[in-house]
Amino acid sequence: MNEVIDLLKSHRSIRKFKEQKIPRETFLELIRAGQSAATSNHVQAYSIIHVTSPEKRAQIAELAGGQKYVETCSHFLVFCADMKRPTDSAERAGAEVIRGMTEQFLVASVDTALMAQNVVVAAESEGLGICYIGGIRNNPTEISDLLKLPEHVYPVFGLCLGYPDQDPDVKPRLPVESILMEDEYREDTGSVDGFDDVMRTYYGERVGGTKDTNWSEQLSPLFNAKLRPHMREFLLKRGFELK
Repeated sequence: MNEVIDLLKSHRSIRKFKEQKIPRETFLELIRAGQSAATSNHVQAYSIIHVTSPEKRAQIAELAGGQKYVETCSHFLVFCADMKRPTDSAERAGAEVIRGMTEQFLVASVDTALMAQNVVVAAESEGLGICYIGGIRNNPTEISDLLKLPEHVYPVFGLCLGYPDQDPDVKPRLPVESILMEDEYREDTGSVDGFDDVMRTYYGERVGGTKDTNWSEQLSPLFNAKLRPHMREFLLKRGFELK
């Protein structure tokens, strides 16, 4: 197709990084590229905490479930949904601001994800590797306190950036016919069954045949128990009342 599409289709999560550091200007250009992402009504409801302190990185790695690459990557970022800046700005301009709406939560979360993905694509175009860290939501209160996040700001995920020191295979995705539908929703269990076979082969070959599972079986831990049930109460305490 073209180089951009080829780049997007070659994405892998990288969990082992070289000691080489990303040049400062390159890093800033990645952030600027992120800022060019689409944003609802130009709200730009995000902030990024660049964590440079080794002590804080070690704490975050532990709070995120023992993910050591948080400590070893060149740059570690925490992407935050931020409704404080836009609502405070509107208030200073004379608006009678209503805070805590569910739509504000959604706008901030979506804006943050779009911005982060732009950073990721820009980074990979420069030969860098990345790994999203959703595990920071394991202990969001502790992470928020550590980073001194104010009310109406919450940490959505972390991001490791650095020069790859591994070359993993691209993980297969569901076939297009499973997720692309015309005019209305339809179920397609047949293509999922075929994808399960693909993933069982992938897992077996990736770890030398010691992992015997498929896509559907891998989902079980995500849905046979309440995943991060603390998040609703945490968001309420951060000022996202979800009204």
